[in-house]
Amino acid sequence: MNSTLVKRLFATAMCAAVFAQPLLLTSCKNKDKDKGKPADYGTYGADIAREIASQYPDRAAYSEGESQTGAYIEGKIKELGFTPEIQTFKKEGDGKTEAKSSANYIVKIPGTGFYCAQDGGGYEIEHRVAIIGTHYDAAILPEYKPKTDAKKDSKDSKTKETDTPKYVFDGISDNASGTACVLTALKAFKEYKDVGYDVWFVFFGAGTDNHNGAEEFCKALSKEEFYSIDVMYNIDSLYSGDKVYASSGFKSLQKNRKYEMRRKLYQTYDVCFTNTLYTNYGFDLYYNEACIKGLDIDDDGYKDVFSEVPIAISDYKAFDDRFIPIVYFESFDYNYTSMEKMRETKNLTLQDFDGTVRGTPADCTAFLDSILVEEDKDRDGDGEIDCTGDRLQIRINCVAFIVCEALLKGSDKGMTPAEYEAFKIESTRQTFYSETTKATETSASSETSDTSDSLDTSETSESSESSESSATATTKKASN
Repeated sequence: MNSTLVKRLFATAMCAAVFAQPLLLTSCKNKDKDKGKPADYGTYGADIAREIASQYPDRAAYSEGESQTGAYIEGKIKELGFTPEIQTFKKEGDGKTEAKSSANYIVKIPGTGFYCAQDGGGYEIEHRVAIIGTHYDAAILPEYKPKTDAKKDSKDSKTKETDTPKYVFDGISDNASGTACVLTALKAFKEYKDVGYDVWFVFFGAGTDNHNGAEEFCKALSKEEFYSIDVMYNIDSLYSGDKVYASSGFKSLQKNRKYEMRRKLYQTYDVCFTNTLYTNYGFDLYYNEACIKGLDIDDDGYKDVFSEVPIAISDYKAFDDRFIPIVYFESFDYNYTSMEKMRETKNLTLQDFDGTVRGTPADCTAFLDSILVEEDKDRDGDGEIDCTGDRLQIRINCVAFIVCEALLKGSDKGMTPAEYEAFKIESTRQTFYSETTKATETSASSETSDTSDSLDTSETSESSESSESSATATTKKASN
């Protein structure tokens, strides 16, 4: 076969392989995306958030209310067909107080694993872990706790017992919304197949006590489990803030590890921007672009730029402290010129506590619903309602969707089985192409040799004499 034709055929085959590669490397999910809208999970999550807030408004760390909330979560997990691991832990007393107990509820769903390159060569399956976590307890800040031992003043005595108080703290935003979001993600994840990651859904107890549940969880990890964790997604207080942000941890401020620690963060933005969440729900995922300079944010002695990291400290801290990449979801407003001025909201009707809702009496379902729930909308103008006006429902569903889809981005450490098969096919193609090219070049060289045999004998003789002379000269030089 003509050598030029052979090369053209192989070039065509390689182009086809290159264009087909993205399809082969896409993580598999047996779900028809054309059916329905993304994040169309209905009222499941919002209903759970409001149910937790109404049934267990007093769920401070280690309290009976927290324990009841944990049992409620366990029941919801079982309804979805899973059996949770229950990790109990205690906070020892200080002599004046008794020891207290709490619990983490954990659901572990195995994935396909990833083919990871080995030091000795070759690839082997390793199971990498992604954690989706939230705390389920709630607590009002000490300065806002009702003073039960104080006598009512004259103004209080005039208040009728039948009057409905403006605020009844129930932690609907912090953190019934986050708890409901993780349950929504767990429900949605049942539709995903052939995901590379082992995914652990964790509901932390005692989050309001210095994130004790997350800390106890990390302490209980084996060395093998610890080194298998690629990322921790932390979902917290989605309802009350003006916008929903995703942030990285404070360890990402280290210049030599910035991209390594923020890559998972950037993947969540990619999921949001490449899907129709804004078109369908008016939902956007923001990142902190305050870019305030000259601050030592992480107390390491070096000045940082306050950007893409949060103000709030939450369950992610236990993982961030151990250099595990984290993505922290929260509702807030970082569009201020200084950190001191930053608040959850600029909404004029939510300024009773200077724009702060978490941990204040304003974190109240009746109060927030009356302000933040709008009318349902016909976003595409077809005469049918296609978008709820319930901010709580939109945010819970969209964040759950983003986290589940982000898992399909895979691990930096290896390839899913589907990706590995595509990799092997491409490697075989490259080898075959290389070997065939060599054979073609050898054949072409032979054809050239045959043609040269028909040249004038005098030219061949002169060429031969010249070669012999050159070889002799070279031999002499070498022997000298």
